[in-house]
Formats: sequence, structure tokens, C-alpha cells
Amino acid sequence: MRLRALVGVTGFGILLWALVVRGSLAIDLGLGRRSRALGPLTFRIDAPRQVVFDVVSEPYVGRTPRALGAKLEVLERGDDFVLAAHYTRAYGLTATTVETVRFEPPERVHFRLVRGPVPHVEETFELRDVGDATELQYTGELGTDLWALGELWGRAVARTWEATVAGSLEDIKIEAERRAKPA
Repeated sequence: MRLRALVGVTGFGILLWALVVRGSLAIDLGLGRRSRALGPLTFRIDAPRQVVFDVVSEPYVGRTPRALGAKLEVLERGDDFVLAAHYTRAYGLTATTVETVRFEPPERVHFRLVRGPVPHVEETFELRDVGDATELQYTGELGTDLWALGELWGRAVARTWEATVAGSLEDIKIEAERRAKPA
């Protein structure tokens, strides 16, 4: 009887963990909220700021390229604001985050989590002119509930989150520099 109960509790725990990782179950209790910084990550990009901004914003405000189809789905578009689902492989699962993305051309792009594996994330891409190049700086804040337990979860999520953003910024750098090269 105890073994059956243990198996049941373990199975429920694994199911709960998988739902939270995938972003299918958002737990926002507002109890014991802990926040941690994301970034900063800074990239120097050998391209004008407007080119970099265009590379960042086009998949959201324009047509999403097929190559990004497995990573991004724009759910709703406005003039300077979109609601988008982002898909990321994490812990052997596909995590889905839904975020608002707001554009302030050509200086900033703001992201705010609506649904995901943690109750709170806000992020900013800040673009600054540096001579003929652009400095793109990523900063953010990630918040979790349930005191120390949430803090441990937040560390695990932050590692994956920052690695995913770093990969995206590297892709942005490559594409912006490609576009900025003289023909």
C-alpha cells in the first residue's frame, strides 16, 4: 500500500514538473516572491543600430520566417506591440512561454512574460550606437514564488533562459552583420 502511494505521489510530482517546465501550468501564488537578475549580456554588432533593430523586430512585426517557425509564433499583432509564443527545448521537453513584446524604435525592445514556467519575467534589449557599430545589451528580471524552493527553481530556469537568449543574440549579431556588409 505504501509503495503504491509513493509511486502515485512520484508520478504526480513528475507530471506537475513536466507541466510547469512546458509552461502549461503557470503557478503564480504571490507567496514568498523572490527576484533575480537576468543578464546583463552585451554584444557588439558591426552594423548600424537601425539594421540591428530591424533584425530583432521583423519576425514579430513582419512575417515570421519559416526558419523561426519552430521557435516563434505571433499570436496577435498591433502597431508597436505583439503577443507571441516562444518555443524552447528544456529538460527534454518543449517549453512554451507567451510574452508581450513592445517596440521603441530604434532603441529598445521590451518583453514581459504572460505565461511560462515562472510567474514573472521582464526583459529589455537596449541598442546603443557605438561609432559605426551597435551595442546590444540584454537585461531582465525573473521572479518565482515559494521562498527558497522557488529560488532553486528560478536558478534552473534562469540558466536555460539566459542560454536561450544568448543563442538568439548570437543569431541576431550574425544576421545584422550579414545585412550590413557592402554588396
